[in-house]
Amino acid sequence: MEIRRFGIGHRQKDGPRGTHGVEATPIHVDDRGAVAEIALKPNAAIAPHSNPNLSYFLVIEGGGFVRVGEERERVAAGEAVVWPPNVVHAAWTELTPMRAIVVEFAPASGAELPGLEAGAIEPPADLAEDTAAGALSAEGELTPLPAVLPPHRGSADGEPW
Repeated sequence: MEIRRFGIGHRQKDGPRGTHGVEATPIHVDDRGAVAEIALKPNAAIAPHSNPNLSYFLVIEGGGFVRVGEERERVAAGEAVVWPPNVVHAAWTELTPMRAIVVEFAPASGAELPGLEAGAIEPPADLAEDTAAGALSAEGELTPLPAVLPPHRGSADGEPW
């Protein structure tokens, strides 16, 4: 049995180039894909960048903001963001921390996953000003709750509403 540890005490203290306030732990990397835990402190940012990999940014704790192309949205624990291949994407926080699991899939061609080695993220020159002054600013609003909420679940039933 193989157990791979991540989280507090296992993260690399400095995130990839072009980030600030970010710590990460690679959990798995091979020619088929990669999985990593990412922890963003308050006012942290993963700089806008793109790569040829289809990626999922799975928020597991806290919340913040993401960018995909020109779209910017608020995200919170329990939400997953799709980062399409070759589309500029970013993530950042303001007042609260955010933890996510990032899952990347190799391009269908079977080529290796470029840009996954430590320190490989470099923001495109035309987008560097987005992070020059610290965390990115965002516009948006919270997603409205559904008109009919599911029944409240007690803690004995699993995660409470």
